[in-house]
Amino acid sequence: QVQLVESGGGLVQAGGSLRLSCTASGRTFSFAAMGWFRQAPGKEREFVAAINWSGGTTDYADFVKGRFTISRDKGKNTVLLQMNSRKPEDTAVYYCAEGSFASLVRKVVNYWGQGTQVTVSS
Repeated sequence: QVQLVESGGGLVQAGGSLRLSCTASGRTFSFAAMGWFRQAPGKEREFVAAINWSGGTTDYADFVKGRFTISRDKGKNTVLLQMNSRKPEDTAVYYCAEGSFASLVRKVVNYWGQGTQVTVSS
């Protein structure tokens, strides 16, 4: 059974940094694109970032460009999201996902993680 497990969420002050991690198990994800999404209370889930299978191509939502960085460790089936310069509006549940690189930005996902809460205080 495929599982995506996020970790690293928590409370951070505005301007601070946080790193999320997602570890995949159940099969190899070496040739799969991975992505991060988030959902704030009362809002739809939205795309944050994606990375292709090799790690050589990334894509970001405009609201995180220059602040967030997605990376992956293929040997560990892990994808990371480094979040810097956090803002209160970044408060949300963050989800890891797997799919094709082109489809992730359209929220067409094969597998979702369970999510991890990130809260940014002002």
